Amino acid sequence: QVQLVESGGGLVQAGGSLRLSCVASGPTASMAILGWFRQASGKEREFVAATSPSAGYTHYGDSVKGRFTGSRDNARSTIYLQMDNLKPEDTAVYYCAATLSGSYTYASRYNYWGQGTQVTVSS
Repeated sequence: QVQLVESGGGLVQAGGSLRLSCVASGPTASMAILGWFRQASGKEREFVAATSPSAGYTHYGDSVKGRFTGSRDNARSTIYLQMDNLKPEDTAVYYCAATLSGSYTYASRYNYWGQGTQVTVSS
């Protein structure tokens, strides 16, 4: 199993930056694909980014390409999401998720989830 704890959310103005962190722990944390999803009020969960266990690959959702950067510290099983040039439409609860198998981009393939951290971007 994998336990996940996100942090780093907050309130920023459009054009600003935030850096999210997710610490993964448990017997299989180092072997898991770790990803970020977000869910805005009244909308479905959306894929943001995900990293391979080796940190050799990061996949991004189309809406955040060029603005968000994911990274992974393999020794500590921790992932980060650097969010730059934030827009009001980025406002959502951001969740860290883990899977030992399956696609990087489908929420249904992830079976471990953190509690979420709120990101709010004002105009």
